[in-house]
Amino acid sequence: MKVLKFGGSSVASSENINKVINIVKESSYKSNVAVVVSALGGVTDLLLKAGELACKADESYKEQFNLIEKRHLNVVRELIPVNAQSSILGEVKKKLNKLETTLEGVFLINELSNKTSDKLVSFGELLSSYIISEAMIHNSLDAVLKNSQELVVTNEDFSNASVLFKPTNQNIANYFAENNHKIVMLPGFVATTEKGEQSTLGRGGSDYTAAIIAAATNSSILEIWTDVSGMYTANPKFVREAFPIKDISYQEAMELSHFGAKVLYPPTIHPVLAKQIPICIKNTFDAKAEGTLITKISSNTNPIKGISHIENMALLTLEGSGMVGIPGFSKRLFGALSDKKISVSLITQASSEHSICIAIDNKDVALAENTINNEFNFELDRQVIDPLVIEENNAIIALVGDHMKSHQGISGKMFSTLGKNNVNIRAIAQGASEKNISAVIAHKDIKKALNVLHAEFFENQTKQLNLFVVGVGNVGGKLIEQIKQQQAYLIENLKLQIRVIGVTNSRKMFFNEDGIDLDSYKNQLENGEDLNLDLFHKKVTALNYRNSIFVDNTASADISELYADYLKESVSVVTCNKIACSSSFSNYKHLKSLSRGYNAPFLFETNVGAGLPIIDTLKNLIASGDKVTKIQAVLSGSLNFVFNNFNEENSFYNVVEQAGVEGYTEPDPRIDLSGVDVARKILILARESGNKLDLEDIENNSFLPKASLEADLVPEFMETLKTEAAHFEAIYKKAAANNCRLKFVAEYNNGAANVGLQEIPSDHPFYNLDGSDNIVLFFTERYPVQPLIIKGAGAGADVTASGLFADIIRIGNN
Repeated sequence: MKVLKFGGSSVASSENINKVINIVKESSYKSNVAVVVSALGGVTDLLLKAGELACKADESYKEQFNLIEKRHLNVVRELIPVNAQSSILGEVKKKLNKLETTLEGVFLINELSNKTSDKLVSFGELLSSYIISEAMIHNSLDAVLKNSQELVVTNEDFSNASVLFKPTNQNIANYFAENNHKIVMLPGFVATTEKGEQSTLGRGGSDYTAAIIAAATNSSILEIWTDVSGMYTANPKFVREAFPIKDISYQEAMELSHFGAKVLYPPTIHPVLAKQIPICIKNTFDAKAEGTLITKISSNTNPIKGISHIENMALLTLEGSGMVGIPGFSKRLFGALSDKKISVSLITQASSEHSICIAIDNKDVALAENTINNEFNFELDRQVIDPLVIEENNAIIALVGDHMKSHQGISGKMFSTLGKNNVNIRAIAQGASEKNISAVIAHKDIKKALNVLHAEFFENQTKQLNLFVVGVGNVGGKLIEQIKQQQAYLIENLKLQIRVIGVTNSRKMFFNEDGIDLDSYKNQLENGEDLNLDLFHKKVTALNYRNSIFVDNTASADISELYADYLKESVSVVTCNKIACSSSFSNYKHLKSLSRGYNAPFLFETNVGAGLPIIDTLKNLIASGDKVTKIQAVLSGSLNFVFNNFNEENSFYNVVEQAGVEGYTEPDPRIDLSGVDVARKILILARESGNKLDLEDIENNSFLPKASLEADLVPEFMETLKTEAAHFEAIYKKAAANNCRLKFVAEYNNGAANVGLQEIPSDHPFYNLDGSDNIVLFFTERYPVQPLIIKGAGAGADVTASGLFADIIRIGNN
């Protein structure tokens, strides 16, 4: 014989019930079947709500009753042929009348005892099992209804009764020995006491009913049909890459069930464990899916079978010098909690006996605090133990697997993975058997923790990067194009999956938690919500994705001031915006410190030389023990373009205008032509070389005339380039007469730095620097005479975007 149990979601509607009937029909061809059903989905909650309202003398309990009545009557009308409905509707209404009478009694006396509550919630399973059995009979199945209350006997601990197995097993054996039907329908969850009073097996007890039936009849298998295709490696609502576990042991299943794998009720396994009856978790809505097989020994060789979690936990710590070496503290603590029926999910104790830490459900905190304070009132008054420390809004995550003890380093890998992703661990518990390694973390970190652990232990090590891109204009647009183009390559060759989760322009912002479609991001952004940088930050931190990266493609000072906020949330920052790294030295150091402290990379390669590996090369020189003594550089692609194209035939005004059209200068060309941009770049290089400098320390020898420097607006500034044409022509002619070319040069030498226009002779490395190229000469203790030279395109949206992209990939490869 087989036992099939169907949960509330499987019998939530007439459509679903028809799926159940087809599954049972198929199973009954091969063997006799016992079918255990829960109440229609959601009905148990409605019954509890109705009882709660009635107990408060709130007449709206009648609304809940009406919903219950309507649900059941509609299901009958949808399942049963019209000509056969009358008697079935009559029986259903008779049961509903009893339910209504019970609720009226609760309403009148304003009291709802556990005993009455058991009677109340039993109606859910009694109604569903009757209706489904009648539907089976009218589908020509050889089915009969048997009330589980006539079989399962419990003690009088109402609402969570314990089964008395001797009379229960005897009742079940006797009934099935005489049964002549192929299918026996039974309500789950419900039972009676030895005195014949209605009781229940606790929430989720329908699984338990099915296991009891299976064990007592020595069934070949227990199938639990639900709305998912088995037990998963992690909760698929949190981890999209989670997948069904093909097979698992009883012990592993119990561990996963305890830690939140809700497809199975933890006590379920105990009755079938001794008989070694297999359990199969199946999907009512995908009957052909393999599901999860639970047996004594699993053939699955992966030492980790699943990652589970419990939400809404509080951490309670009892400590004090008066606990050391004193027997009985633990006994008193757990005895007091047990007396109040407070369940403890995790325990950890220092070997010094100085403290005991426990995790309990958040809802029990107030009762636990009062209970512990009363129990240890004497010690608290004498101050030999400290006041109870309570930390709420936590969660427990657990690795589960039978064979972890035979594989070295699993706990180390678990904790290092969490640490690298800035998931703080508040407490740890691990048994000597190593079937379970548990950790307490902040509730907000659940999704991130589950995902990073799942990636570490179950996935093919493809690393997911989640980008939040601010500015999708010239540079930002090119960056998104490059990401789109390279997605397949990165997954195949670097095992990197890059998703853009949020984007902004100067007006709008748009998020998609599953990743924005890069083919249509512009339209989605235009239809997004109005830009609010504070709200953007809140959304990024609320998502709390692993490997989150904030990408700044702007030149905005306001946005640069947000970097610290992101780094503090362990969100990496990649930027081409030079303002932050050229701000005050204290702010620069603060950002670097936050990056280290929160393990969130802060990368700004494109601050100098666009896509050229200037800063990365400098970092490698310093890290390897070299010391920079001097830097000479042409660091403005914009100015190099301008002075390479400025001659007797092209006026200075025309060349600057052309540079703006081709994207070499900022929208405000004064940023480039004033030399401030270059000053910021040499400042950044000096700081990265280990020097303490501020922007005011950089000598800026401007080539602009007074009228240009004093212009307030861009149009006025551009006009001065025409009126002061003679000034610029004189500079050009002087250089040409000396057989030199004009270059705007940045220099750092022994702690001092300056920028300015210089005449470069023909034998100098800068002389033949073409177009918008940059060049940097690093003189170091290892390169004292012949400098290390980096040269290449130093401006333009494509190369700047590629530099940002390289920083993003660098984070992924870290």
